Amino acid sequence: MTGKAGRPVGGSDARGRLIVAARQLFVALPYAKVSTRMVASRAEVNVALIRYYFGNKGGLFETMLRESIAPIQAEMQKAVTVGGVKSIGDVMRTYYRIMSPNPDLPKLIVRAMMMAPGDVQREAIEGVFRDIVPLAQSLMLEQMRERGMLRTEIEPEMAKMTIISMMVFPFLAPPSLLGLHGITLDEDWLNALADHNVAVLTGGMMVQPDARPEPMPGSEPTLKTSA
Repeated sequence: MTGKAGRPVGGSDARGRLIVAARQLFVALPYAKVSTRMVASRAEVNVALIRYYFGNKGGLFETMLRESIAPIQAEMQKAVTVGGVKSIGDVMRTYYRIMSPNPDLPKLIVRAMMMAPGDVQREAIEGVFRDIVPLAQSLMLEQMRERGMLRTEIEPEMAKMTIISMMVFPFLAPPSLLGLHGITLDEDWLNALADHNVAVLTGGMMVQPDARPEPMPGSEPTLKTSA
């Protein structure tokens, strides 16, 4: 097989296999214990392809994170355009769908965020979050507040923490604790959890449609839509 100039020989799906192998190894082992040779061996590709595609182990780690959460980021972008609690439910379902086969990924993110400033893992994750936080801020705070969706006694910052907790905790809970309650983090259970969370948010934090005051003429916020 002949590749383009400078590219090590490898299959056409080599990059994708490296991403999958990296995710498996980085969630299972400390960052320092994962070598590029281990990743390449698991992916069954030439180790030189890691340098070709990602530059180094740090680049591979960051790319793995970005591509793992890219569907969640895309759903958040769509939800910001649509708005509403239903959109938050759609984001939750997408998040659960991505994390269901990778339940240890949130634990990896938390573990890396506890590293010292300047750590390769922490810097990579902070870089990813810098792209996501503005979307979450718009979806979870600004739109709800501007549209009068939150009940007056609900503090928007606390509402955001509630939503984050709903999304993250199931994957951080010890398996033994989940087992005591007969919980299995499979797709069906997580979809049911998303429906439950939306019901809790709607009933506990949102102004009910029949209780929402009529907007003044011309005061209704308009949504920006892409051309």
